[in-house]
Amino acid sequence: MFSAHTVLSLVWATLFAHAAFAQLHPSRPATYRRLPSLREQAAIQDGWRDERLAGIPGLLSKYRIHAWLISQREYAEDTLWWSIKDATEYAPHRRTVLLFHTNTSSLAGQPNPLKWVDNTGAVWPELLRILVAYNPRRIALNTDKDVAFGGGLHVGEYEALAEELGERWMERTVNEPMLGIEYVATRVPGQLQYYEDLQETTWALIEEAFSERVIVPGVTTTEDVEWWYREKMLLLNVTTWNHPRVSVIKPESFPGWAGTKDIIKEGDLLHVDFGITAMGLNTDVQHMAYVLRTSEGETDAPAGLKEGLKKANRMQDIILANMKAGKTGNEVLKECLAQMKAEGIEGQVYSHPIGDWGHSAGAVMGKYCVQNLSSCSTDIPVLMHTGFTNLPDYVPILGELQILPNTYYSIELYAYSYVPERNETLRFRVEENAYWDAGDERWKFVYGRQERFHLINGSHPDVEPALVVQT
Repeated sequence: MFSAHTVLSLVWATLFAHAAFAQLHPSRPATYRRLPSLREQAAIQDGWRDERLAGIPGLLSKYRIHAWLISQREYAEDTLWWSIKDATEYAPHRRTVLLFHTNTSSLAGQPNPLKWVDNTGAVWPELLRILVAYNPRRIALNTDKDVAFGGGLHVGEYEALAEELGERWMERTVNEPMLGIEYVATRVPGQLQYYEDLQETTWALIEEAFSERVIVPGVTTTEDVEWWYREKMLLLNVTTWNHPRVSVIKPESFPGWAGTKDIIKEGDLLHVDFGITAMGLNTDVQHMAYVLRTSEGETDAPAGLKEGLKKANRMQDIILANMKAGKTGNEVLKECLAQMKAEGIEGQVYSHPIGDWGHSAGAVMGKYCVQNLSSCSTDIPVLMHTGFTNLPDYVPILGELQILPNTYYSIELYAYSYVPERNETLRFRVEENAYWDAGDERWKFVYGRQERFHLINGSHPDVEPALVVQT
């Protein structure tokens, strides 16, 4: 039972959320946004990187760290490397050693980080000389066993550091994963306009893929559409961080691969999960489409499907209203589940940070599914990570992190809803990317959110299919 105070709070939260988040589906079709030339992109990305690096001395002071030492070799890079490198670098050369510092004492005014690229061993005496003069009491190494962004130091490099630095300095080393988490999570203001462009391009890809220009009911398969995405992204000079997953939504299709190797037919409810990568940024979006039964004169999706999407939209409202910097992911998750229960909504939340990586650094809200897929229609039985649903109520470690400001989030979830026209209960799976608007002090979707289905009309006489299916 809920107290009167709790019920009143939920009512006010509901009214606020409906006012703040309703009608967010873009009013016009998305267009493919042209990015700057690759040369211009590199300069822009390096500028963003420099802004973020400038914050490291403050980050070190926040966690009482005096030096942050990163050592890596070519093709055995630290996870953090990808967020601190030049845009034109594709791997650390030879052995690359970086020493971040607080810009004080003997290192005041020195480059930050100090950087060595070495294949002779000359780096070690030089590093020791600097450590003796600087005399840091706490030296952070990326040795965390739970968080990838704080655990990128390879075992061989750790052994090399221990051998070359000796007991005096290794005794001063500490593990502080929040350095990597906060650095990677932090966005800078100039990124948002380009991230908006990437989001619109993501939507444009979905709108074209989920249309009669690509899909011919009874002919096109879900895999055909997946590979259309891959080919189209190459033409747009963007790439991806995960292979697009297109499926026909069925009661048994999640978690698992049921519906991912189907011929698309009239009456199918389609789903896509994918994102694009460009300018060091990643998107992650899930939308749904409906294939009209045009042979029966159908012109819109059934009301039961629309109701399911509305429930998923309401869950998005709940998440954005409850997310606040300083709360842990688990606190937000608990609040969201309580509000969903009070409103009679069944579903699951599995939202995560996004930015430098598709699944980026920071607090998660819900986590998903490792399950044996040997019963699914795959060629080889596998044990595979399929989502964020096996930890629906509490996530250890990553869920106990606090939500950070100045970051992006992927609002990912599904709502259960009974569809009377099909006599089925389906999962309505949606995902949109959001950012923190400091001026309005609330989270906003970067481009918008799906509030109506993409409709595929296979009977359009004036559309030449863009996809040629080879048989």
